[in-house]
Amino acid sequence: MNNPDQISNLNEREGVSMPNNVSREAISHTIALRKNQPSSHDLIEGILLGNKTALSRAITIVESTNPNHFENANNIIAGCLAHSGKSLRIGITGVPGVGKSTFIEAFGKHLTSLGKKVAVLAIDPSSSQSYGSILGDKTRMEELVKDENAYIRPSASGDTLGGVARKTREAIILCEACGFDTIIIETLGVGQSETAVHSMVDFFLLLKISGAGDELQGIKRGIMEMADLIVINKADGDNLKRARLAKTEFNRALHLFPEKASGWQPTVTTCSSITQEGIAETWITINDYFLLVNYNGYFNARRSEQNNYWLTETINEKLKSNFYSNKDIAELLELTKKAVETGELSPFAAATMLLEKYFGVLK
Repeated sequence: MNNPDQISNLNEREGVSMPNNVSREAISHTIALRKNQPSSHDLIEGILLGNKTALSRAITIVESTNPNHFENANNIIAGCLAHSGKSLRIGITGVPGVGKSTFIEAFGKHLTSLGKKVAVLAIDPSSSQSYGSILGDKTRMEELVKDENAYIRPSASGDTLGGVARKTREAIILCEACGFDTIIIETLGVGQSETAVHSMVDFFLLLKISGAGDELQGIKRGIMEMADLIVINKADGDNLKRARLAKTEFNRALHLFPEKASGWQPTVTTCSSITQEGIAETWITINDYFLLVNYNGYFNARRSEQNNYWLTETINEKLKSNFYSNKDIAELLELTKKAVETGELSPFAAATMLLEKYFGVLK
C-alpha cells in the first residue's frame, strides 16, 4: 500500500481496553463463597424444598471423585432416599444425529404443559485423551431450560461402562427427592451405555430416523429387545413418506421377538420435534405402559431388580476404585506393567499376583 494513511480492512484497529477498577473486594467475596460449601444437612433441606441450586450443588458433590466429598455424598443420598422412588424414569437413546436433544425438549415441554415436573439427566461424552466434556445439552434445549418446571443436568460420562455417568443412579434419587415426577435419562447412543441405562429406568424409548439404511437391521437383537417404544423421529416434510415406511418395517421386526416379562407389546410410532406431530401420542403410549405394569405388578418387581443390580454394581465400582487407589498396589502395578510389556510375565499371571498382593494388604 503506497499511502500509509489509507484505511484498509487489514489494518489492526485499537480495541476496548479492560477497566482498571476491578474490585478486589468482589473477588475476595466470590472466592469466599466458593470455599464456603453448604453442609449436607443444608443441601438436603434445600432439595426437599425444591431448590434447584441445592440440587445442583448436591449432584456435584455426589459426582465428585474427591475422597473428601465421599462422606457428604453418602449423607446426602441417605437423607434423600426416603423421599425418592415416586417418579417415572424414562430412558431415551438413539444414534448421534437422530435428534435426541430436540425430541427431549419438545417432549419435556409437552409434559410440563400437563403439569409435570421434568428432570433431564443428559450423559455427555468425555474425551478419552483430555477427559473433558462439552456439556452442551442445556444449549441445545434452550426453551426447556427456561421452564420453571424443568431441570436439565448434563454430566460427563467419564470412563465408566458405555459412557453412563458414574453417579447417574444417585442423581435420580436426588431429583426425585426434589419433587420431579418424571426423570428422563438421555444416553450417548454409542453402544453399551444403553444396557446400563436400561437397568435404571422404567421405560426405554428408542429414537430412529428413516433413510439411514437401518430399517431392515431392526431384526437384530440387543437394543431392539430392550426398547418399549420405537419412535421414528424427523417425520416431516420430504421425510414423512420414508418415516411411514420405516414404521412398517420396524413393526414387522418387533413381532419376531419373544414376549416381554412386563406383558407389554412394544410399538412403533412417528413424530416430528419441529411440528410437534406425534409428541402427545408418544406420552399417551408411555402412560398406557405404566397403567399396565402398575396393574400387573411388574413395576414394583422391576424396581426391586434395579436395586439389586445397583448393589452389585456399586460393590464392583468400590472394589475397583480401592484397588487402583491403594499406594502399595499402584507401585507394584507400574513394575508389573514393565514385566508384561517385555514378555517376562504374562498378563494373567501379573493380574493374579497383583490381586493376591491386594487381598494380602487388606488382611
